[in-house]
Amino acid sequence: MPYQTDLTDSQWNQILVFIPPPKPGGRPRTTDMRRVIDGILYINRSGCQWRMLPFEFPPWVTVYSYYRKFRLDGTWERMHTSLRETVRKKAGRKPTPSAAIIDSQSVKTTEKGGSGDMMQGKK
Repeated sequence: MPYQTDLTDSQWNQILVFIPPPKPGGRPRTTDMRRVIDGILYINRSGCQWRMLPFEFPPWVTVYSYYRKFRLDGTWERMHTSLRETVRKKAGRKPTPSAAIIDSQSVKTTEKGGSGDMMQGKK
């Protein structure tokens, strides 16, 4: 039975082009990349620890290593950029945003601060 976070065939076909091919030479890739991506999406949505990845997915070490590799080589960024542009074009907008909104919030801690207040016990 599939998880709610599993990709549909249509979604998988959209991101398949971004999955790097296996390295030339050596052993051929035996890992099911769709299950790896499904595992990453499961972790992302559920918030569970890598070691708690259900057994229906590849081993957690394999899933994590692909996640880390894709983060370092820019695969996630390329995938996100392409999907964002596709969604914006379908909505009749320019592919890239022309403005951004940044929200910041200040949180007060105490009325007094600094190292002077922390050192009063030493006086």
